[in-house]
Amino acid sequence: MITSIRNPLIKQIRKLHRTKGRREQNLLLLEGTHLVEMAYQQDCSLMTLCYTEQWRAHYSQLWENISKRVKRSELVSVEVLNHITTTVNPNGVVATALFQPRTEKEITDLKLGLIIERLQDPGNLGTIIRTAAATEIDAIWLSDDSVDIDNPKVLRSSAGAWFQVPIFVTSDLTTVIKKYKNQGMNIVATLPDAPQNYWQLHLTKPTLILLGNEGSGLSNSLISLANDLVSIPLGQGVESLNVAIATALLLYEAKRQKTFN
Repeated sequence: MITSIRNPLIKQIRKLHRTKGRREQNLLLLEGTHLVEMAYQQDCSLMTLCYTEQWRAHYSQLWENISKRVKRSELVSVEVLNHITTTVNPNGVVATALFQPRTEKEITDLKLGLIIERLQDPGNLGTIIRTAAATEIDAIWLSDDSVDIDNPKVLRSSAGAWFQVPIFVTSDLTTVIKKYKNQGMNIVATLPDAPQNYWQLHLTKPTLILLGNEGSGLSNSLISLANDLVSIPLGQGVESLNVAIATALLLYEAKRQKTFN
């Protein structure tokens, strides 16, 4: 059992709390049973598994399955596990996995996608990814000045959906939008004062939905590329919705139209 936070492996994993450490090691930090199990089910390249005695006893079959595939498996003390997690109450297991970015070649038939500009909150991004998986959209593009997609809180907030939805990071969202617009996709931007409500929109045709920063919204350069501008009706005195909730409304409206129209 590893009982010292000065252990070289523990120091290495601890560095994954920061962007620099994740970039240098090209690793994801996976915290908690559900996230680790999802990574295993999605055939991720698991590198290290750290677990407590109690976790191994409670999840013996999962421990046995992962131990056959992971490069290194280590029993650790509760204190050591607490040291390598970013959560307040970890549930006994942490793993690392190779970060393998997706490629657009995986997208063969784009029907519905998200374009996200300058999103800063990791919880919002994780929730958006979770909703995207639930509504079965095809891809997400994120501007490179947004929160890191490998931020541990993004992974946790996605509840494992991070592994199910292709996510691409780019410095040039304009080129991505123009490419798909030229292929006939409808480009939809959400604005608080747009005259058309989102439920008036026809979302059964191939569509890209544009979403902006939590505070300032979409840039004018992206808004100018939209075919449709839509708003979400709000009660008097309410200025805006959380971006993750706004995304959920739009994606579930698209799913409703696809299912019932």
